[in-house]
Amino acid sequence: MSTNGEEVLMEVRDLCFSYKTKLGFCSEHKEDVVAKASFSLRRGQRLGIIGRNGEGKSTLLRLLAGTISPDSGKIWRAPEVTSSLLALGVGFNNFLTGRDNAILSAVLMGRSERWARKQLEHIKEFSELEDAFERAVRTYSAGMRSRLAFSTALNMDVDILLIDEVLAVGDAHFRKKASESLNNKLGSGQTVVLVSHSAAEIKRLCNSAIWLQSGAIEDQGDAVEIVNRYEATL
Repeated sequence: MSTNGEEVLMEVRDLCFSYKTKLGFCSEHKEDVVAKASFSLRRGQRLGIIGRNGEGKSTLLRLLAGTISPDSGKIWRAPEVTSSLLALGVGFNNFLTGRDNAILSAVLMGRSERWARKQLEHIKEFSELEDAFERAVRTYSAGMRSRLAFSTALNMDVDILLIDEVLAVGDAHFRKKASESLNNKLGSGQTVVLVSHSAAEIKRLCNSAIWLQSGAIEDQGDAVEIVNRYEATL
């Protein structure tokens, strides 16, 4: 599919997702987290998702990744398009080592185990985990998990990179290194969807943005313009 000559990798139409909570023994409360979201993602687009806490940003990212299913609406992907979700606490088996989790992540994204094993030394070197790469992930700190997640996804060579706040975790050295590597990816035309609380980060890394409010898209368009409108409401 193409729009104005640009290849569309993903099309989202009227996407809805709700959490259901019990009220007493017989009644149930339904709370919309994503409500009637619609947008397109084109190859090379750098889409930022911004909004206050609890507005549905991370939930929308997980819907795009396919780790949860919508209640209604549709997510269309172009044939053979691959994606990777970078989010702390998502996608890792806590009882496997960093090495085994890197292999598992690659296989789940459709890569062969043989291909994955060829990437391991690059992943280990970039993550700077050293001997911890051979330890169970349940022994990792949040910063170590973010290093493994980012390093693994960075070496997967996927069509769409889905990033949930991982650039904000870890020490200053690794944040700088991760940011520079992501900039290099973006310069090569990598398609990215980035969830961030940092308005400056969205403006710097993204060329378009979606502003979520109460699970619905309040506004979307040029990243700088959307972020400026959002900041004016804070």
